[in-house]
Amino acid sequence: MTETPSAAPGGVGDTDASRRRRRLWGWFLSRIDSLLPEKLRRASPWELIRYRMLAATASLLALLSVVVDIQVVLNPMPELSVAWALALTAPYFLALFALRKLAAPKLAGLLICGTMVAAVPYTIFVRDNPLASMHASALLISVLAVYLAGPRWGLVIAGFTSVMVGLVHPVYHALWGHGPRLYADEYYWMLHILAAFSFLGGALVGVLHNSAYSEAQAALEQTLKTLHDSESKLTSLIENTDDMACSLDREGRLVVANLAWRRIIAERFGVQPKPGDLILPGDDPPRAAAWRQRRLQVLEGQRLKFEEEFELSSGRVVLESSMGPILDANGRAVGMTVFTRDISARKAAEERLREMHRTLLDVSRQAGMAEIATGVLHNVGNALNSVNVSATLVIDSLRASRIRGLTRVAQLLREHASDFPSFFLHEPQGQKLPAYILALSEQLLHEHDAVLREMSSLSEGVDHLKSIVTMQQRSARSAGTVEEVVVPQLIDEALRLQANSLERLGIRIERDYADVPSIVVDRHNLLQILINLLSNAQQALLAVEREDKRLSIRVRPFPERGELLIEVADNGMGIAPENMPRMFTQGFTTKKSGHGFGLHISALAATKMKGQLSVSSPGPGQGATFTLRLPLKGS
Repeated sequence: MTETPSAAPGGVGDTDASRRRRRLWGWFLSRIDSLLPEKLRRASPWELIRYRMLAATASLLALLSVVVDIQVVLNPMPELSVAWALALTAPYFLALFALRKLAAPKLAGLLICGTMVAAVPYTIFVRDNPLASMHASALLISVLAVYLAGPRWGLVIAGFTSVMVGLVHPVYHALWGHGPRLYADEYYWMLHILAAFSFLGGALVGVLHNSAYSEAQAALEQTLKTLHDSESKLTSLIENTDDMACSLDREGRLVVANLAWRRIIAERFGVQPKPGDLILPGDDPPRAAAWRQRRLQVLEGQRLKFEEEFELSSGRVVLESSMGPILDANGRAVGMTVFTRDISARKAAEERLREMHRTLLDVSRQAGMAEIATGVLHNVGNALNSVNVSATLVIDSLRASRIRGLTRVAQLLREHASDFPSFFLHEPQGQKLPAYILALSEQLLHEHDAVLREMSSLSEGVDHLKSIVTMQQRSARSAGTVEEVVVPQLIDEALRLQANSLERLGIRIERDYADVPSIVVDRHNLLQILINLLSNAQQALLAVEREDKRLSIRVRPFPERGELLIEVADNGMGIAPENMPRMFTQGFTTKKSGHGFGLHISALAATKMKGQLSVSSPGPGQGATFTLRLPLKGS
């Protein structure tokens, strides 16, 4: 998948002209570099410039010398023989040879400068030219000597040339020369002396420039070395990190990327990315469109962070990427950086943590149900005891009932139905029967009242069982639902589930309920927290030997913070200071038979209701107070 690059800054003609100039200059440098060996072409940029200057100068002077040689051959001159012309041309070609084959730039520079200097005495003594010191070719000596041959040899060459031009030439021409005198002697001497000082001054200026240039070059090389070291360290750091990093240009084309990024791109797309490649998921148009949109956002100055899933040969991975703009000096985005991290392991761990949390909630709910069931069974057991006692008493009363005496009376009356008057007047049984019937009626009435009382007690026990089961069913139905709850009533329900066991253990319950509004919470979660706290307080009280075991429950509002406070306090075993920070940690318990779930689950449930569960204790043996904070406006 490709994108159309945006237009480059500037006009089309300007871009074409720049391109043509770069091609022409590149062609020229390639021709000069062809005269240099590989060793010199690998030199530092500053040294490479000097070597190119040597090659260009030697080539130019060799070309000029060849032109002169051709002229001498075609038009012979008495003062310049062909042998002399060839002798003055050969050193330039030797300089090119020394440069190309011997990789000896200093030798090449000395050959060029030595040949140019040799032309000065030739002009003075052979041609007897009075203007030799002012010829244009002589000016190249002071310009090139220091640069091509170095400061030391440059000064030697410049000094020799100055002596020849400023002293030897005018003396020779004045005493033995035969050439024409174009100026008066005073002007003639002044011109040659000025020329000598100019040669020497030019060389000195070259030395100063070369010295400054060398110092600047050394400083620059040191800076480049420092930058290179920093770049190497940075590159090593980026290459050795497991995170993937790359930079892209404005068009989304790759500029540079570390090994981890190149590896995963090669695994994802099957090709090794190269600088200049367009980085887009071409096999997924929606994802490619999303990348274009992100690129535009980053070029506008935004920083983005997003996650993506990919299917690799090693399996499905989740990558988290961060994109940011690369700004130039004017604050304009010229590219972007992309840092990518494989978070598959973290995602898997988060999923496992969520699964563990769900499991923990299930365990919590089961533990809460077990706590509630324990309280229910305690109360049901106690109610069944009273029902069983009442039923036993009723059975015993029925077994011991005088109702059988009434049956015998009926039998006697049936037997003497035909002679009642004689039976009641003359028979001893008949005479005693009225008194017996009166006594029997009183006894049966007493038995009736006793059975009625026991049946009432039995009915009350059954009603108590029904109320316990109804309360448990209501709590079970409300699990996970949010409803309006009157907190004191819910506390009383939790206490009723624990009441018989608390009373049986001799624990006195103290209630202090302030006038508080109802709140909207998950009834089941709050009941579970209360039962856990009551159970925890009961176990803390059982762990101490004292007569006044006391459990206090206090409810009060905290309007300044919009909260309702429920405090469950006991005067039991207390909490050691070193254990206080870990009281709500999963699995932490100070009880031999404890599992460390109750308080941890209660704290989680309080947080789920946007509340908080905390604890305070003066120390071991001095009891503890658990405080549950809940928002008055509900969760």
